[in-house]
Amino acid sequence: MRASSPNITSQGLAVSIADREALMGQKGSVLWFTGLSGSGKSTLANALDTELHRRGIKTAMLDGDNLRQGLCGDLAFSAEDRHENLRRVAEVARLMADTGLVVLTAFVSPFQSDRSRAREIIGTSRFAEIYVDCPLETCAARDVKGLYAKAKEGMILDFTGVNAPYEAPLNPDWTVLSGLEPLETSTASLVTWFESFKKPAKQ
Repeated sequence: MRASSPNITSQGLAVSIADREALMGQKGSVLWFTGLSGSGKSTLANALDTELHRRGIKTAMLDGDNLRQGLCGDLAFSAEDRHENLRRVAEVARLMADTGLVVLTAFVSPFQSDRSRAREIIGTSRFAEIYVDCPLETCAARDVKGLYAKAKEGMILDFTGVNAPYEAPLNPDWTVLSGLEPLETSTASLVTWFESFKKPAKQ
């Protein structure tokens, strides 16, 4: 999104991203978890976050419900507001990655266009799309928040998977088959993948 005023210009910073990464001892990146509601995005992202933290990797976690209570609390669930919600998330994740943090985000983010824009905002070299692939029937059976039941009763309109589409990633950086393997197995495979994805900060 372009600045709203022609009088706004970028402010140069004395401490570079490379300097911040060197101080952190790691390269900033964003792991973008996407999947249907109830697929296990937040559970898996939290499990990975816990393991990376245990290994001494500096991380931050951005979750959809949590941000809706603060930064994005003024947004509803129209198509426009959903696009804006994810734009804000991508911008915040970029700023956090600029400091050298590994940022984990867990959002349904059903449209490829929003995920592609997030990749563009954050930067392809430090963005990874993780698809939490889970059958709709399994997600609905879990229905931890009761959202699928409300959507089927017409109490929630444009609910992804019921009366709104989900565009599965065509070429995700990693896919987790949620519901078909234990959480521990999925987390271990993610940690192994992350070790090949991450890059050391330049000293």
